[in-house]
Amino acid sequence: MTANWRARIAAAVVVVGVGGCTTPAVETIGQAPEIMPDLATTQRLRELPLPAQQLTVAIYNFEDETGQRRPKENVAELSTAVTQGGAAILLDAAFRAGDGGWFNVLERGGLQNLLQERQIIRSTRQQFGNATPLTPLTFGGVLLEGGIISYDTNQLTGGLGARLLGIGASTEYRADVVAVYLRASSVKTGEIVQSVNVSKTLYSAQLQSNVFKFIGVEEILEIDAGITSNEPTQVAVRQAIESAVYALIMEGVLGGLWEFADPEAGREALATYAGLVGGEAQVASLRAAEDGGG
Repeated sequence: MTANWRARIAAAVVVVGVGGCTTPAVETIGQAPEIMPDLATTQRLRELPLPAQQLTVAIYNFEDETGQRRPKENVAELSTAVTQGGAAILLDAAFRAGDGGWFNVLERGGLQNLLQERQIIRSTRQQFGNATPLTPLTFGGVLLEGGIISYDTNQLTGGLGARLLGIGASTEYRADVVAVYLRASSVKTGEIVQSVNVSKTLYSAQLQSNVFKFIGVEEILEIDAGITSNEPTQVAVRQAIESAVYALIMEGVLGGLWEFADPEAGREALATYAGLVGGEAQVASLRAAEDGGG
């Protein structure tokens, strides 16, 4: 082999090697990431009138107490039916109440990490001769606890279908129910001062259509199409937890545990709450609270 050919082969190997190491531009398929918009329950929390005094609350956990696995026919799923991030959702809901004016939320889920970082600061200061003490941690006056206590599948099922001359359509639906409990406890006394429970129904629907016709002696036309819509479980849990925080605040106002800074705005908020929960007992409590405030 001549020197000229050897040089050509070496150049080709270099080009292939460089091309193999080059990473092409990667484009995502589908919808780009976006910030999750506020739900109706989130907006209701944000629009709450401010309290006469902000509450300092601690949230440690909000566990999945259901023990349910994701429903799937003929398969033993290992994934849980509901989110395991209930504490994060509850913390976010408390943080948004009254647009941040109702609760001073303390970090407790990552308390061990927080204490470790404070210890690092102390050690560093001692090492370099800085004796300035750290500001003490804020303690909570109210402890918010609870959990996701039930997830019932196939609470309601049904469907409808029709076919004529080989052309048909059908629909099926299913309703599941998730329920959460939330309670507020006094840190000083350990007494449970308020407790509420909220349930949320999740709907799933499926629509199918098909065509089966003979278009010739030995020719058959067969077409199937369908679409399925499932309400996200995580969104339903978020709505239930946010509604629980909203109900806890309103029930606390009715029970005289705390009050709104603006009585007139508070009466309007209580009227909205009474319309949501309904029932003569709630309306009577609302009127009694209004009479007492007047």
